[in-house]
Amino acid sequence: MMKTIETSLLGVLIHEPRVFNDPRGMFFEAYSDARPVDLASAFKIVQLNVSESEQFVLRGLHYQLPFPQAKLVWVLEGEVFDVAVDIRRGSSTFGKWEGVMLSRKNRRQLFVPEGFAHGFQVVSNSATLCYACSEQFRAECDRSIRFDDPSIAVQWPEPGKALLSQKDAAARYLSELEEHSLPRY
Repeated sequence: MMKTIETSLLGVLIHEPRVFNDPRGMFFEAYSDARPVDLASAFKIVQLNVSESEQFVLRGLHYQLPFPQAKLVWVLEGEVFDVAVDIRRGSSTFGKWEGVMLSRKNRRQLFVPEGFAHGFQVVSNSATLCYACSEQFRAECDRSIRFDDPSIAVQWPEPGKALLSQKDAAARYLSELEEHSLPRY
């Protein structure tokens, strides 16, 4: 059984799994297609990714177009601040974000629907994330938005210490993106 928490962004969900502990260790169900993940549609996993990062690494804000990905994200080790940003032109929540702490300890998951950008910053010494995707990664469709875009104003834990890839450091602001490079609501 999993508790689902709706956020201020329709479709962005926080899941809290039921964790079973005993002297041998623990167990929890990370995903089952028997339970709804997204309020609007079924979620089919086609790719499973693992990401390891050091403290202060900030990855994002990433999205893919024209083959959008929904993502179910959780932490295997460490702690991160995980963010979803609505980038769907015409949405009443366009440019709004939702953030949640995900950790090995709290076992929370964040569901990021298609049409949203995703990013995270590591707050522990290091972190290992797992994320299930509804679409294959396609390098030619990979897109980024500046993590520190003032029009979005994500409240990152350590923005001044953010360690970025070259791609993320060169990302453009949301207002600089052409309409065809953003999903429609």
